[in-house]
Amino acid sequence: MILVTGGAGYIGSHTCVELINAGHKVVIVDNFCNSDPSVVESIRDITGKDVVCVDADVRDKDKLLSVFKDYDISAVVHFAGHKAVGESVSKPLSYYQNNLDSTLTLCEVMDMQGVRTLIFSSSATVYDPSNDMPLVESATLGCTNPYGWTKLMNEQILRDLATANESWSIVSLRYFNPIGAHESGKIGERPSGIPNNLMPYITQVAAGVRDKLHVFGNDYPTADGTGVRDYIHVVDLAQGHVRALEYAQESRGAQSINLGSGTGCSVLQIIHAFEQATGITIPYVIDPRRPGDIAVCFADTSKAKQLLNWQTQLDINQMCEDAWRFESQS
Repeated sequence: MILVTGGAGYIGSHTCVELINAGHKVVIVDNFCNSDPSVVESIRDITGKDVVCVDADVRDKDKLLSVFKDYDISAVVHFAGHKAVGESVSKPLSYYQNNLDSTLTLCEVMDMQGVRTLIFSSSATVYDPSNDMPLVESATLGCTNPYGWTKLMNEQILRDLATANESWSIVSLRYFNPIGAHESGKIGERPSGIPNNLMPYITQVAAGVRDKLHVFGNDYPTADGTGVRDYIHVVDLAQGHVRALEYAQESRGAQSINLGSGTGCSVLQIIHAFEQATGITIPYVIDPRRPGDIAVCFADTSKAKQLLNWQTQLDINQMCEDAWRFESQS
């Protein structure tokens, strides 16, 4: 069985679906601090398979040990962690404590139980903003916020672990900008409070939950002046985890791999794509740039193609349609 920490979250839930579709049995450990227990039932509805879910904090060593003893765990996909960049700046101790302790406790328990195959949820925030585009995995590393540093520190911990014990097989997946939802409309991105990410903000404006979208800056050196990012459909991203698991089960050591589309799309292009896909006009205003934002960020995906035989299949139009289906059915 595959243990998925944070498996009721946005990316975790979609990955559970794809793991089950690929023939794996899944055990979720989630404390639901930023997710909803109903998501587990939605995973069951989509897949038609049972999913074991344990309500626990990954930092609780005793509870985690009991999960490994109760179920035949062969590998772990580790999502559990706080993930809001802005919140990490205002609550750095909470982020460092939660995101590092969860990984340390998990790896300690895995090592005790002889389970040494791990897929880690990392982020493109580990790259220094001064890098040229596209970003390759060997680019300069460095972060602008505590959230990013927790990802980079965790990657270093995992590299050191694999160096110290050659029986470990670890893949750190550096995500770019996941958007969209499952085509069923049953699972998707459901942020609490004001969304930090572009697409859920757009869908909430479309649904009338919010009056207008705030676009931060239109004076960047890009085609339309707005920031350019690498958007990836969350289902493509989830399938990347399945490929990474298959790779890790046949290899040893630690790898860091980008998961992105390999192309950039501006904020205004996303807005227009959403309007075209749904027929809904999105009112927006231009606000000043946010501190720390860069003009362009997108991935070099050649390593994922080479090692994982993976690349994205779903386009921006599909991302918009699926995101709106989830929002409108929720």
